[in-house]
Amino acid sequence: MCAGAAVVAAGSAALGGPVALQLAVFAGSALMLLLLARPAARRHLERAQPVKIGIGALIGAHATVLRKVDANGGLVKLRGEEWSARPYDPLQVLEVGQDVAVMEIRGATAIVWGEP
Repeated sequence: MCAGAAVVAAGSAALGGPVALQLAVFAGSALMLLLLARPAARRHLERAQPVKIGIGALIGAHATVLRKVDANGGLVKLRGEEWSARPYDPLQVLEVGQDVAVMEIRGATAIVWGEP
């Protein structure tokens, strides 16, 4: 906001205006920009949805079982990559080809849940 006001005040200085006028132009321009432009900029910035990155982006994603997943381990394809996996319920056994949902990530292991 102040940068825009400084440009306007520089214009009054270029036209030979006295320092008092330059200060008044700067103050008025800064106030107008603050009152008019700032609310529009805030609306624009607050509208954006936060982007999930890293492990947070994988929670809730769907994967396909490549190697049987049981309490001893297994393998799933998650977003084009192979991940070691374990079931969310240690008693659950997930078969090859089954679609599963990622519940959490522990280290390099996806903890998955599949509907029986």
